[in-house]
Amino acid sequence: MFLKRLSLVNYKNFSSQNLEFDATINCLVGANGIGKTNILDAIYHLSFGKSYFNPVATQNIKHGTEFFMIEGEFEKDKRLEKVVCSFKRGLKKIIKKNGKAYDKFSDHIGFLPLVLISPADRDLITEGSDTRRKFVDGVISQSDKDYLKTLIKYNKVLLQRNSLLKYFALNRTYDQDTLSIYDEQLHTYGTIIYNKRQAFLEAFIPIFKEQYLNISGKDEGVSLEYQSKLKEQELKVLLKNAVEKDRALQYTSVGIHKDDLDFAIDGHPIKKFGSQGQQKSFLIALKLAQFHFIKEQAKTTPILLLDDIFDKLDESRVSQIVSLVDNDSFGQIFISDTHPDRTENVVKSIHQSYKIFNL
Repeated sequence: MFLKRLSLVNYKNFSSQNLEFDATINCLVGANGIGKTNILDAIYHLSFGKSYFNPVATQNIKHGTEFFMIEGEFEKDKRLEKVVCSFKRGLKKIIKKNGKAYDKFSDHIGFLPLVLISPADRDLITEGSDTRRKFVDGVISQSDKDYLKTLIKYNKVLLQRNSLLKYFALNRTYDQDTLSIYDEQLHTYGTIIYNKRQAFLEAFIPIFKEQYLNISGKDEGVSLEYQSKLKEQELKVLLKNAVEKDRALQYTSVGIHKDDLDFAIDGHPIKKFGSQGQQKSFLIALKLAQFHFIKEQAKTTPILLLDDIFDKLDESRVSQIVSLVDNDSFGQIFISDTHPDRTENVVKSIHQSYKIFNL
C-alpha cells in the first residue's frame, strides 16, 4: 500500500497544496515552521480521522478560513482508493472512502495502516498512564476491529456508571441494583479488553526487544511490563470491593481504564535512569515494533512517517535506522528534515527510489 497523491485545502499553514509521491521514499525538507510536520500530520489524519499533534479539529483549520479538506489517493492491493477528510466549523467532521461517507469513524480505523515516529512520542515516557494505554489500544485497533468496538462500549458504560455515582452523591441516594447492571457490563467488556491486551503484549514484547537491539547495537536489558489489577482479581470483584471508595470519589476507580505499561532499563524506570539516547532508542524501538506487529496482523505493510528523526539522534543511531529501512520489509516511507544535503546523503545510501520535496 502507498499514497500516490495528497491534496490539502486550508489545512494548518497550507491554503492549497498538491503533492505526488514516490512509492518508496519521500523526503520533506525545509526550515522549521515551513509545514513539513503538517504534511505528515495530514497523512496521519487520513488514516485515523484526527490529527496526531492536535486533536481539536477547529485548530487544524487555517487561520481566517472556515473549513479544511485533506484528500489522498492510495494504491492498495492493486486498487485505487480515494479517502477524503473534511471539517467545517460548526459541523461534524466527515470521512469518505471512494465517495461514500462513514457512519462511524471507527469503521475506518485499520483501512490505511500507518505508524508515525515523532519527537512528540516522548510523551509515552513522560506523561501519565492514559498516553501509554492509548498507544496499546491504537496498535491493537489497527488490526482488530472487534477490540475497538469493545473498547468504545466499555468507555460508554464507564461514563454512565460515573454519571450514576455523581447522581447518587448529588441526591444523597444509592441503588445497588442499578449500579450492578453497569458493573456486569464493565466486567464483560473489560475482561475481553484485558485478555486481548495480555495476548498483544506477549507477541509485541519480543519484537520490541529485537528492534531495540537493532537500533542500539547492544542488549541493555530493556523491558515492558503490563500493569493491571485484573491480574489479581476479576473486574466484578474489584468493582464490588471499591464501591464505597467510588461513591466517595464519584467516579470508577478500578478497571482496564487504569491499566499502565512500565518502561524499564536494567530493572529501573527508563524515565529516571535512562540516558537521552537510551530513551530515544526505546521510543523508536516501540514504534518500529508497532510497525512490524501491524504488518504481521493486517497482512499489509503500513506507511511509515519519520518526523524530524535525524535531528533527535546521534549519527550511529541514525545509521542503524537507515540500515533497517534498506530492506524489503518496509514499504512507503516519509522523512522530514531541516537539512536537504544530510537527507539526500542518507537516502542515497539506501539504494531505493526516492523523491525530495523542498518546501
